Amino acid sequence: MNFRLLPEWAEQDAVMLTWPHKDTDWADNLARVEPVYIELAKHITTQQKLVIVAHNSALKMHITALLNSANISLNRVHFVVTPTNDTWARDHGPLTCSAIDSPEQLKVYDFTFNGWGNKFESALDNQINRTLVKELSSKKNHYQALDMVLEGGGIEINEHGVLLTTSECLLNKNRNPNLNPSDIEALLKAHLGATDFLWIDHGYLAGDDTDSHIDTLVRFAPNNTLVYVQCDDKSDEHFSALNAMQKQLQSFKTADRTPYKLIELPWPKAVYDDENTRLPATYANYLIINNAVLVPTYNDVNDQRALAQVQKAYPDHTIIGVNCLPIIEQFGSLHCITMQLPRGFLAGAAQ
Repeated sequence: MNFRLLPEWAEQDAVMLTWPHKDTDWADNLARVEPVYIELAKHITTQQKLVIVAHNSALKMHITALLNSANISLNRVHFVVTPTNDTWARDHGPLTCSAIDSPEQLKVYDFTFNGWGNKFESALDNQINRTLVKELSSKKNHYQALDMVLEGGGIEINEHGVLLTTSECLLNKNRNPNLNPSDIEALLKAHLGATDFLWIDHGYLAGDDTDSHIDTLVRFAPNNTLVYVQCDDKSDEHFSALNAMQKQLQSFKTADRTPYKLIELPWPKAVYDDENTRLPATYANYLIINNAVLVPTYNDVNDQRALAQVQKAYPDHTIIGVNCLPIIEQFGSLHCITMQLPRGFLAGAAQ
């Protein structure tokens, strides 16, 4: 049976959040960050279920009180209580594929998460998927743990199986030092059903710990569309790299040799933390849920234009802005802290 990774706009049962806590780097910022998580919970539960990974039972009780205070229905929330190092669900969460010939059959892949090349402790986060699948996943779903290091933020796929990624991340020797590019492509074809590859060789984001995750730079949308960040400020340190990335995107061709439709996202003004470190503000780090797209905003003059551009890419979705200034203080944004769980993932979920 051949499986293929589902694009993010496929129907979903739930979105997974791994909640921040006082034993993580978020400790000093929890009062500002938790309201963002509550806002996400509110938007997600209006459309679908929410899965929350909580470090311990005390945190689960704390989150439950927050959800109750926000009038969020606990009927739409599932908890998984298991120890966590951090909150980046996009990168430690499961990658869910469906069978090409019978789409209702799912396979949940549990790739290895090594803290973006052993930059950060990740052993606890690397155990989350096993517990998640054991406690919540439908028994009909296949599950496979893999030694290959791969993060969800490092790849995008469209409805044709074209896989989009950056060479800076996937070919980095801090991930899979024993694999060459053709080995990596072969594994992504075998496990994720990739039919072709778009390798981005340019582009980065200051303040990003991930070695240029694709979900900070370029995203797929339906109908051979690429949504990408465009830097129009020649004095900005990102200008030349992102200009080169744009030229590469313009050169990419679909299976029928036509160019991709390109939708540019504006460039937010530079944001710095208290130590004058630049933070990775990007509008590309949006999350697609059922019937809506949640887009990070930064109290920036370009916020409204970013929402309008995302609307062009997903015309049938409601576009909702979420202020993510508190999130980027830990060097990620909205997509980085979430992972979608496609239709059929949850045991007992309505089909």
